[in-house]
Order: sequence, then structure tokens, then C-alpha cells
Amino acid sequence: MTELTTESTFDPKKHLINFIKTRDDAEIVAFEISENKKFKLSQDTKCSWINEGQEFTERELRPRIEPWLTSLFQSEHLSLFAGSGLTHAVHYLAAGTGAAGMGTTTFSELASEISAASKASAACTNRAEGNIEDQIRVANELLRGLEILKDPRADKLRTDISDVLEVFSQSILTSESGIATAAEDTREKAFNTLINFLMSFASRTGTRDRLNIFTTNYDRLIEAGAELAGLHLLDRFLGNLMPIFRSSRLDLDMHYNPPGIRGEPRYLEGVARFTKLHGSVDWVQIDRDIRRVGLPFGAESVAPYLKAPVLKDATAHQLMIYPNSAKDRETAAYPYVELFRDFAAATCRPNSTLVTYGYSFGDEHINRIIEDMLTIPSTHLVIISYDDPLERIIKTYEKIGRPSQVTLLVGNHLGDLKTLTEHYLPKSAIDKATFRMSELLKQRFGTQNTETPVTNPAPSTKVDETLDDLI
Repeated sequence: MTELTTESTFDPKKHLINFIKTRDDAEIVAFEISENKKFKLSQDTKCSWINEGQEFTERELRPRIEPWLTSLFQSEHLSLFAGSGLTHAVHYLAAGTGAAGMGTTTFSELASEISAASKASAACTNRAEGNIEDQIRVANELLRGLEILKDPRADKLRTDISDVLEVFSQSILTSESGIATAAEDTREKAFNTLINFLMSFASRTGTRDRLNIFTTNYDRLIEAGAELAGLHLLDRFLGNLMPIFRSSRLDLDMHYNPPGIRGEPRYLEGVARFTKLHGSVDWVQIDRDIRRVGLPFGAESVAPYLKAPVLKDATAHQLMIYPNSAKDRETAAYPYVELFRDFAAATCRPNSTLVTYGYSFGDEHINRIIEDMLTIPSTHLVIISYDDPLERIIKTYEKIGRPSQVTLLVGNHLGDLKTLTEHYLPKSAIDKATFRMSELLKQRFGTQNTETPVTNPAPSTKVDETLDDLI
């Protein structure tokens, strides 16, 4: 029987050093959390906005982060890239433990060869050990070679791959179930945090391009959060009962006609574009088509939902989980090539901001696109992560060599999902009242440095002006 090791590496007590680089910081600022939960600069760390030896809290960090992110989030083009860290964070908030990790499995056929090749593949991407994605990729390549050679071991290996994919898909559903079956109060708080996180990005003014959400996760956590938030996700799937993947539906959008105005449709609020770069646990290949099955969030198994007449011959081998090659190379490359083209087109353009959350920069094919994006001077990369155990984030930052185009928020404080949404992300409602209040304060007290409290403001000639006058 095929087994998968899925130990979670998510430990909120580790990695106590945080790294921040925002605005005009010339270098990365490292700080540690003391026992009294206050912050202090790490040894040999210099900072222009905190004195050496001075203790500080969220009050000093917020003016450095929130206005900066608010400005970046209103870039002409904004994209959010969510890695496995998002699933781990929500799972921890809901159930008190991390989600299932992507460990390794054991093949019954050519096990040593697959294991050795997967480790070599992982080493090329600076990963210490190979994971199940590396193993599946190697096994598919080996299967193709055995089929060409008409080797009788191909049938056994094909069965092995199907069994591994079934176990892998089950581990994904187990993580979803861990959130769905958690205690009601913690589950509600976890989803509320997820909703606030998503809406911080999705709340953009009507003159801006739609938010693009990309993820390498196979679970449906983002879809569940968007549904609860009332956020409509536009992807390449078309249909209701069993949506089908369409290459011709990239530019679909949602508009409405304001009352009394004709011929001037406006963007409907609460809409974002959504792309799952590595496939999903509910995507199935049916002949030449890629379809999405109606698999509820937190379902115990995918098997019962593959028993519909149109899916009667479907097996785990037809699940579109990258890098599963399914029936042949052409059909396997079809959805993924289209999805990565969307990622490159959305990010590699002027005045674009890409925010990564929970992504460890372990996929070179994704890193290459991000590096290409930063060759455009007006683009910006924001990296938010709970930790950097293999130092891939810092190494990527140094490799790119464009510090003015990169913002870092890494650590168990800055990258904590709950802390991030409560203190540092822009509020989820972009409304005129906020800006009008700001203008009112400027007119009353004059232009002040928002990072320095106003002690004795000069009297204003417009003290009697009210907020209603501005509205």
C-alpha cells in the first residue's frame, strides 16, 4: 500500500528573527522579539528609523509598512501569489496545527532510481530533499521512456503513479477537512482572517486593473474564502454543472450599468482573476477536456465524485495535479502552459506590483518569471513569509540585485497572517471618507509628518469647516 509522509514543518515558535525592508531602507533590517514581546534590533543591524538598543512595538512598525503597502496595492496592476504558507497559516488558526506537508512516498517499481533522480532534481532548485512533486515528475518521465521501449515494467509503474496520486489527493482533502471540521469559533475566526486578507488586495478603485490571484496550492482554501467574502473569481473555466477549461475566456469580466446612465458600463466590485498554476484536486482530464468537478470543501474523498456517467472511467491518474502528465505530453502541457502564460502576462508589464505570501521561492520556473518582471524598472515585488528556513528568500533577493524594487516582510511576527491583517495590511474598504478625512486634517492642522505625533498644532483658519462640507 502506498503511503505518503506529510509531516508539517510549520512551527510558530521557531524563527524568532524578523526581516523588514520597506520604503527607502538601503539594507535589510533584522530585529528580534524579546520576552516582553517588544522588538529590538539584532546585533550589527543598522536602521535609520530606530535607534540602536531602542525597544519598539507595532506602533513604530505600522507607519513604515501600512502606508507603503497601501500605495503599492493601488498600482496600475496588482497580483497576489499565494504559496503553501497560506494554507498552513489558516489551518493553524482553525485547528491549532499546520496542514499536511508534501513529504515523500515509496514506489514499488524502480523505487531506488526514482528516489535518486528526485533528490537530484530537488538539489537543482536548492531544496535539501526531494518531495512528492519531484517524485511524480521523475516517475512520469520514466514511464514515458519505458513506454517507448515497450518495457513490461511500464504497466506496474503506471499503476504506482495512479496510487500515489490518489494518496496525494487524499492528503490535500485531509488538510481541507482539518479546517472544515475544526471547532466552530476557531474556524470562524480563521476564515474571517482569510477574508480580510483577500479583501485587502481585492478592494481596488474602479480605474485600476483587476486583482490577479495566483497560487501553487492544490486545495480550495482561496475559493472557499472568496465565496464567504462575496468575491467573484474569474478563471478560465466556463459552465455551471461541470465547468470546462477554455483558452478563449481570458478577457471575461463583469460590469454593470449605473441607474440613469446608458452606454457607460462600470466595473462590478468584488471581482478578481484567479489562476491555479499547478492544477487542483478537483480538476479532471476527460478525453481532451479539462473539467472541474463539484467537490465540496472538506470532502473526505474524491472517489465518490468521479462516479458520474461522464466520469465513470476517470481515475486518480486523470487528476490534473502538476506535474501529472495524464495521458500524454500534449494534453498535460495544455492547461499548464496557458496558466503560466497568464502569470507572465499579468506580472511582466509596467507599473505592476506582485505580492507573494507563504511562497518559499522553491520553483525555478516561477522564480524565472519574477526575475524577468523586475527587469522592468516600474515593477515591484513584495515578499511576505512566516519564515525562510532554507534562506531561499534571502538568496533570491541577493541574486536579483534590485533592492529598490523589493520589499521584505519575513518572520514569525511580520509574516503571521493574523498580525498582518490586523496591523499592517491596508483596510479592505477603499472609500472616499478616509481620503476626505485626511484632507480635512491637513487643512485644519497643516501638513504634518504622519510618523511624528502632532503635539501643539497651529490654529487653523478653517477650524469651523466640517466633514459634511467636504463630502
